[in-house]
Amino acid sequence: MANEFWKYGLAAGLGLAVGAIGATLLSRGGIDLKKVAATLMSHGMDLKDKATIIVDTAKENVDDIAAEARHEQAQRKAAAQS
Repeated sequence: MANEFWKYGLAAGLGLAVGAIGATLLSRGGIDLKKVAATLMSHGMDLKDKATIIVDTAKENVDDIAAEARHEQAQRKAAAQS
């Protein structure tokens, strides 16, 4: 129990320290927030593009599998009727 207290206390303390440093840098103009935001957004757009490619590829694979399954089903039905 005491071990968890120290772990959460340390995490909270580090979060406060990072927040204080960030607030100080922003107030002194040490960070160009617009540039940082633009960079983060451009990386987010790159991730979105990669995710879109992965989803499209997966969709094509599922469509191919479904088409093959329909073809096999049609063949079985034709064989059963013969």
